[in-house]
Amino acid sequence: MKTHAENGSGMGSDGFCVCPKCGVKIPHGAGMPCRDEKCPACGIKMVRDGSYHHQLIEEKKKKK
Repeated sequence: MKTHAENGSGMGSDGFCVCPKCGVKIPHGAGMPCRDEKCPACGIKMVRDGSYHHQLIEEKKKKK
């Protein structure tokens, strides 16, 4: 079985985790998926800045 990095879906160790609720950004830590991080401001699970899920959240916000 291939890892995320081997099949091209990994985003690397640079970048940020962003809170989909309040927008707080924290640096992404290598080896720790953003979905395992909780926002220090509101406690919501974070998403990777620029990821597919982050793009979906931003599109949904635009429609409101």
